[in-house]
Amino acid sequence: IHVTGNKLDQKMYHRHSGYPGGLRSRTLREQLDRRPTEVLRKAVKGMLPRNRLARTQINKLKIYAGPEHPHTAQAPKPLPLEER
Repeated sequence: IHVTGNKLDQKMYHRHSGYPGGLRSRTLREQLDRRPTEVLRKAVKGMLPRNRLARTQINKLKIYAGPEHPHTAQAPKPLPLEER
């Protein structure tokens, strides 16, 4: 993932345990080190509408960190993206 500016150190990901004082925060750099697929999943989820269909669609999304995946029978092809 390529980000511009200081987003690696300034963009924060928050989660809350539900208990008082239970807010946990990580920077984008820490999140990419620990769970790189969740960064992309959260970005895609933010683009979907807030309804039942979006929950179904996000459950069908398959993201893998690296070129190895268990879907060789379907023969998926990489999607070339333009560099901006």
